[in-house]
Amino acid sequence: MIRREFLVTTALGTAGALATSMSGGEPSDQDMSTYVDGMPVAPMRTERATRKILIAGGGFGTAFIRYMAQLTGKPRPRLLYLPTASADRDASALNWYKACAPLNVEPHVQNMFIASTAQSLGWDEVLLSMDGIVASGGNTLNQQAIWKAQGIDVLLRQAWDRGIVLGGASAGSLCWFEEGTTDSRPKALSTVQCLGFIPGSHSPHYDAEPGRRPLYQKLIGSGEMKPGYACDNDAGIYFEETAVKRVVHTRPAAKCYYVSRVDGKAVERTLEPEAI
Repeated sequence: MIRREFLVTTALGTAGALATSMSGGEPSDQDMSTYVDGMPVAPMRTERATRKILIAGGGFGTAFIRYMAQLTGKPRPRLLYLPTASADRDASALNWYKACAPLNVEPHVQNMFIASTAQSLGWDEVLLSMDGIVASGGNTLNQQAIWKAQGIDVLLRQAWDRGIVLGGASAGSLCWFEEGTTDSRPKALSTVQCLGFIPGSHSPHYDAEPGRRPLYQKLIGSGEMKPGYACDNDAGIYFEETAVKRVVHTRPAAKCYYVSRVDGKAVERTLEPEAI
């Protein structure tokens, strides 16, 4: 069986298991989701490792990587950088290594633009051997297309289910949600569909790019986009399962927000962060 067939088979098996649970076994995440203070909260799962995602609106630097390393619970975690959204630029990988240099971590980079003759390990062997995986910023639309073509989307779901900490900023934060706003197309900001690990939508760069905030509020207020989370640059959210566990920042003015729709209008609620 070739690798892509294996990935598809695994995905179908997972879907079958979910269908079984929904027809009479343990309820699914969607069935058990509740709301606290207007935000969606999912219960902790007990049959698998705790699923963890750490995002930032922009600027996933040393402080965020240090926090991710702590979340792994490992003394010297293996952390993988996926620079897909940046088209595997050397500069992106170099910045990753520089950010990791002060930390007690084992940094790795996995490019997607590869040749079979130059890489002997399969995607599964690389991704599932890590303790944390960070997605780069860049073009989210292209990132999603490449990941799906290569089966990376399926493996990232497996990594999440195994307790491997996922994260990133910009395209690296947006990719984990159902949908969000992106600058991946010519001329203007638009919307993009993503992996859907975290229900709802996301807007990165909320304070850094003038068009982000008004577009996000317009889309949510009109009902065109699901409610969700917006993050300023240097601010982020740590999710356990799909619930907000902690809101953090590395710059005093940076904040996060939950934006919902009430009476046909967008309502923005500030989520006050703590410094890391």
